[in-house]
Amino acid sequence: MAACTALLSPPSLSSSSNSLFFSTPVARASGLRTQPLSSRVKRLSVSASASSGRALDALIFDCDGVILESEHLHRQAYNDAFSHFNVRCPSSPSSETLNWGIEFYDDLQNRIGGGKPKMRWYFKEHGWPTSTISDKPPEDDADRSNLIDILQDWKTERYKQIIKSGTVKPRPGVLRLMDETKAAGKKLAVCSAATKSSVILCLENLIGLERFHGLDCFLAGDDVKEKKPDPSIYITAAKKLGVSERNCLVVEDSVIGLQAATSAGMSCVISYTSSTANQDFKEAIAKYPDLSDVRLKDLELLLQDVVSMK
Repeated sequence: MAACTALLSPPSLSSSSNSLFFSTPVARASGLRTQPLSSRVKRLSVSASASSGRALDALIFDCDGVILESEHLHRQAYNDAFSHFNVRCPSSPSSETLNWGIEFYDDLQNRIGGGKPKMRWYFKEHGWPTSTISDKPPEDDADRSNLIDILQDWKTERYKQIIKSGTVKPRPGVLRLMDETKAAGKKLAVCSAATKSSVILCLENLIGLERFHGLDCFLAGDDVKEKKPDPSIYITAAKKLGVSERNCLVVEDSVIGLQAATSAGMSCVISYTSSTANQDFKEAIAKYPDLSDVRLKDLELLLQDVVSMK
């Protein structure tokens, strides 16, 4: 089983691999949130006999950041779209098309889920742009929506080209953990805020057609009205899977996904990336740099140790 660390003070993010964060036994027994008692750290062996915990009926993966480390690929596709349509915001130098830098995009994608909401927020903050789509900034909601739709569609096609190139691989441990879940008779799902066509392409190319068609549930951003951190996608998944939210375990990589999962009443473990490593994951029951050393039995024991906050 992966290493397990109990904290008597609120969890702080650490870069050490496979450290799991729990509340104190007293807090778990009472159903209260952990209080900062001290900074002393002690080891804890999780017992599979924790009768007040939860049973693992379904394991749900996010896609971008969890199944594949995709942030830099999406950023490249957005910048290619901005260049293709000569997108220029009032705040940009007159000689340059819009280009989202690495640090800016890391912050943006960790705060706002979904491609269209990202662009809408950015243009509201920095001014609606001119482009080859329109030689003047769009002034009404219809024209603004049209601009964003065109940019998003082109960006999605560019992203597909990158995925199809054969250079992108799944993150460590993902395929093995998926296979263990199905072999154990548990439900397996993928829930992503990205567009359905984009996620389908990723899954077909990264986990393979057999695993993709073997999923018990697959939901994308197109399937719900509100994007993460809204919990709609996870609540919908539980209904489709026919299981209780409290018996679902979500694997996410960012605080946005963590908030969506916990707001849905689900426990969540974090498989963080370089761009999300410094986020506040205190609501997660575990965090890992990747899933290479994580087994299904580890996740079952973690969930058994969770006392419902309801």
